[in-house]
Amino acid sequence: MKKSFVILLLISMFTTVQAQTKSINLIVGTYTNSCDSKGIYVYDFDTNSGDFKLKNVSESTVNPSYVSLSSNNKIIYAVNENGKESTVSSFGFDAASEKLDYINKQDSKGADPCYLINDAKNVIVANYSGGNIAVFGKNTDGSLTEAKQVIQHFGKGKNTQRQESPHVHMVYFSPDKKYVLSNDLGTDKIYTYRYNPTATTNVLELKDSISVTAGSGPRHLTFSQDGKLVYVLQELNAALTTFSYANGVLKKMDETTVLAPDFKGTFSAADIHFSPDGKFLYASNRGEANTISIFKVLKNGKLESKGQTSSLGKGPRNFVIDPTGNFLLVGHQYTNEIVIFKINKTTGSLTDTGKRIALCAPVCLVFGKI
Repeated sequence: MKKSFVILLLISMFTTVQAQTKSINLIVGTYTNSCDSKGIYVYDFDTNSGDFKLKNVSESTVNPSYVSLSSNNKIIYAVNENGKESTVSSFGFDAASEKLDYINKQDSKGADPCYLINDAKNVIVANYSGGNIAVFGKNTDGSLTEAKQVIQHFGKGKNTQRQESPHVHMVYFSPDKKYVLSNDLGTDKIYTYRYNPTATTNVLELKDSISVTAGSGPRHLTFSQDGKLVYVLQELNAALTTFSYANGVLKKMDETTVLAPDFKGTFSAADIHFSPDGKFLYASNRGEANTISIFKVLKNGKLESKGQTSSLGKGPRNFVIDPTGNFLLVGHQYTNEIVIFKINKTTGSLTDTGKRIALCAPVCLVFGKI
């Protein structure tokens, strides 16, 4: 009887440990022209401990600086940021073995693509230097069709060095997938397009646009959990602006900054993400700042600053929070490593775990589906 009880206890303990340990795929896009990188890297990441293990690497592919995983976890799409020779690529992805197999690529239809999104029908790309948006269809095997639509933006901004022409920096689905929002850093505008996924040509149709402060340079945005608010991070003036959102229309509500009150150096605001529970909002800042700003989200949607934490590297261009909300991982483009922070879910504060993923110029971090 005692022996049976011990066996059952051991089984129970083992099952509990197994339940607490959750491995998930971490997919990282990199620049390949500044140091030794093959392109896309896949790691096994433990959301309980923050431990990681390299599992696979893509065949050599040029500057896959932004990647996007299909909803079925089987295809990875990547931009290949390479001036006027830029392309968009697709890779078969086996979530179990983490194996990557190149499928095909298409001309991006604009120089230096820097962001892309996908759904069941289309892949939509933001071309930074080209100042346009390109829409590609999907074939049944996950390969990309030729571009179905290209939308060119026009105009310029106040900053003569950075806003000499349109610079589309992001495309982003609204929560209901009825619209696609696009930040244009070069023209200080946020565009909203109606999304017609099954259309053969006019997949995106302009619904509305709104201007932000001249010279601010809108870069990245994110939606609140209820879809009623949009938070926009401006690269050139480090502003963080809150908009109300309904039916494709934005209205400015509030604005704050990701800069510390006494900061005097150079900066370049980059990325923005909510904690999975929606209680905290985080934003990265580069230049001489190299920080992660932490904001508590109040009931009315306004933001209460909880200060800045050093990102512990140079060039925190992109970061990601694991689906459990336990860890925040920051990719440092210039110090060639990913820094792993532990998140305090009560206060939102970040603590260095001491764990680092050494990697050439990490630019985009994406977790696979659990």
